[in-house]
Amino acid sequence: MPELSAEDFEPILAHVRTFIRTKVVPREAEIIETNAIPDDIRRTAAEMGLFGYAIPQQWGGLGADLTQDVELAMEFGYTSLALRSLWGTNNGIAGQVLVNFGTDEQRKQWLERIATGEVLASFALTEPGAGSNPAGLRTRARRDGDDWVIDGQKRFITNAPLANLFVTFARTREATPGDPGIAVFLVPADTAGVIVGPKDAKMGQEGAWTADVTFDNVRVPADALVGGAEDVGYKAAMASLSRGRVHIAALAVGTAQRVLDESVAYAATVTQGGTPIGDFQLVQAMIADIKTGVMAGRALVRDAAAKYVSGEDRRIAPSVAKLFCTEMAGRAADNGVQIHGGSGYMREVTVEHIYRDVRLLRLYEGTSEIQRLIIGGGLVREAKKRA
Repeated sequence: MPELSAEDFEPILAHVRTFIRTKVVPREAEIIETNAIPDDIRRTAAEMGLFGYAIPQQWGGLGADLTQDVELAMEFGYTSLALRSLWGTNNGIAGQVLVNFGTDEQRKQWLERIATGEVLASFALTEPGAGSNPAGLRTRARRDGDDWVIDGQKRFITNAPLANLFVTFARTREATPGDPGIAVFLVPADTAGVIVGPKDAKMGQEGAWTADVTFDNVRVPADALVGGAEDVGYKAAMASLSRGRVHIAALAVGTAQRVLDESVAYAATVTQGGTPIGDFQLVQAMIADIKTGVMAGRALVRDAAAKYVSGEDRRIAPSVAKLFCTEMAGRAADNGVQIHGGSGYMREVTVEHIYRDVRLLRLYEGTSEIQRLIIGGGLVREAKKRA
């Protein structure tokens, strides 16, 4: 049974939907122009519990499981994707490392502050030479007395300029068959030797800040090692990414729904030669394709989330959902711009910034190519075992 009952979750979901559509959607242009989430929106989100909705209740969160998470994510996806990035790592890839692999002391020290938004956690995995495949990690951590000393560089780290805590993956030993040699550490952002670079200038998702993070002879105590064991790192990374893939898939569905709503409204009211463009069959065909993708994606996300929660499938189904839904959202955004014609290429039009925003969904937390390898390779391995 989920910590958060269906009866308790329903009003939370309705409140989030109202917040997104009445408080955030009208300020999307402001978010893009200032490249920041307004402070009052951040405060409201924290008061609503959004920085910790997926953190267990015993640690101050709302306790939503993944089947509930995806319903919220489909609402988050309806507006600027930068908003979700603000609390996404707290609930997802960073927070879940602590929830699932941290010691009791580590959870006590960090999770309640993560759940309230007092602490913003970043997931420091990606490197210049190691992106979708953590096995290529080059950041090193070595023992020095009772401490660990970390050296290396991370790239494209979400929320790095704002982060209070870096959940940092580093190699502590050479990889061997069955042991990737990766551990994970909790590194406060104010630790000596932690250097956060300037904010990246990106194609889209204005307001979602990413940056390089350099660890230069960064010394942390022994109790910074997550789970108190060196072999936790790779398992923690894979588990967090797998869960996160279902969340990203749901986010993509929400974005595609927004494209659909914007496109239908535009097609019903804008005329060409005195005829609403929605009366043209080729425009209707594009709308039909978007609608079909949204419905298929929503069903797939819900199915993958249910399989994850039950434990039936925590590897292939998340990759299937992320692959299909993020690719689908890209096609939806492209059709949305086409339906809007020349207007769709203008910066002040919603489908234009969605077109730029959704491109990232096919890249982070495992590219589409990596998802195909996970799906195809996993199915072949299962077949070999049966044979």
